[in-house]
Amino acid sequence: MRIATYNIEWFNSLFNNAGKLINDGGWSSRWDVTRAQQTQALGDVFTALDADAVMIIEAPDMSPHRNTVTALENFASAFGLRARSALMGYSNETQQEIAMLYDPDVITAVHDPKGDDEFPRFDQTFAMDLDVDAAPEPIRWSKPPLELAVTGPTGPLRLIGVHAKSKAPHGARNDAEATRISIENRRKQLAQCVWLRGRVESHLAAGEDLIVLGDFNDGPGLDEYEKLFGRSGVEIVLGEGNGTQMFDPHARQALSRRLGAMPTTSRFKRKGEPYLQALLDYIMVSPSLRSKNPKWQIWHPFDHPDCYENEPLRNALLLASDHFPVVLDLSA
Repeated sequence: MRIATYNIEWFNSLFNNAGKLINDGGWSSRWDVTRAQQTQALGDVFTALDADAVMIIEAPDMSPHRNTVTALENFASAFGLRARSALMGYSNETQQEIAMLYDPDVITAVHDPKGDDEFPRFDQTFAMDLDVDAAPEPIRWSKPPLELAVTGPTGPLRLIGVHAKSKAPHGARNDAEATRISIENRRKQLAQCVWLRGRVESHLAAGEDLIVLGDFNDGPGLDEYEKLFGRSGVEIVLGEGNGTQMFDPHARQALSRRLGAMPTTSRFKRKGEPYLQALLDYIMVSPSLRSKNPKWQIWHPFDHPDCYENEPLRNALLLASDHFPVVLDLSA
């Protein structure tokens, strides 16, 4: 069974309010890429992936005038994808939903959110003292994780799709504000990851096969503010100390090698500067799934040999998004 996670930049801008692809020569919201170019590129990438399920980060908007499921299923129909059924959980106000496209002939999936007194549902609030003033602050997810109960060739699975808070200091007017906002955002992101780890531990304690996948906007050693807190959000969700640990080989590589070549899942254009690459997207699996010899790939257009040598696919990956798919293959 093949499962992927894919953050698609400005996917929402490719659809009209009826959920139909615009697919014309007008500019997309991606720099110097038309809507038709991005749409075709995404169709080519999804076709090449041929995945049983794709967790889409920044899926099209769900609102009174737009429908995520309709848009995604229209996209799948336009390119004849077998992953043609769409499913989402809680909507948000960012126009960046979390949703999954999947093949209904291979798997079944339902939105199945969990919660308890200590770690509530992800559409609610979680109390945590962020600034050590003995007064817990209410933490919210701007994009609540998507919790799914899935049944497929490998048996029952729990999937949690994640888009964690960005640490970027949006709105900062000077260096001091940028520092303050960055630290505040990292505190909030770490709190989200503590909350998420609580849910992970409940599934692990129940002996369930679990996959946590998506864009964490974070990674080991990603920025200097990590030193203030001693760990990244990714490390929290993976598990620390003597607790049962989740596994992602790319995260493990980054944790064990703070210098030298690192895997990357994203490539951002910066005006007048070289591209910035970062490891932001992960597929973490429980020990029970790791024992089944899963295979991971990052479909990076330059780092993955097959993607690089396939020029049409390489170009499609570059046009489609500023993130690249992370792929997990599981044996039945």
